[in-house]
Amino acid sequence: MRRALQWLVCVAALTAPLAAQTQAPVQPAPAQPAAALQAWVEAFNTRDPKRIVALYAPDAVFWGTTATTIATTPESIWVYFKDAGQRPWTRVTIDAQHERIVGGLAIVSGAYTFSDVRDGVATNVRPARFTFVFRRDGDRWLVVDHHSSRVPEP
Repeated sequence: MRRALQWLVCVAALTAPLAAQTQAPVQPAPAQPAAALQAWVEAFNTRDPKRIVALYAPDAVFWGTTATTIATTPESIWVYFKDAGQRPWTRVTIDAQHERIVGGLAIVSGAYTFSDVRDGVATNVRPARFTFVFRRDGDRWLVVDHHSSRVPEP
């Protein structure tokens, strides 16, 4: 009986680490991608193309709201935003966002509104919808895919 008890204790001691390995490891929650979206909004609203483009990963794909072609290189993303400073009154605001984290990616879809703001008054209001896919890069999220399109007229 004593030998059987020793055997059970030994088996339990040897299999406990194995049982612990089969459970999903607890990982700290990543920084919220909503902050990455807000960083994009703030960069866009500065109208500084360098700040905007710096938020995109080198392998990012971007289908801009007014683009006629998809941008698949840092240079083509730069071309889309390079004249942002020529429209210093254009702003974007987030109307709705829905966030999901899937593995090392974060997907944020929603609606935003572009407008021209002069003397605190929004004119030329242009509602649009978006999907951003962010990939974790150290302590921040970079845009790896961004699609934006105008909301169709009713």
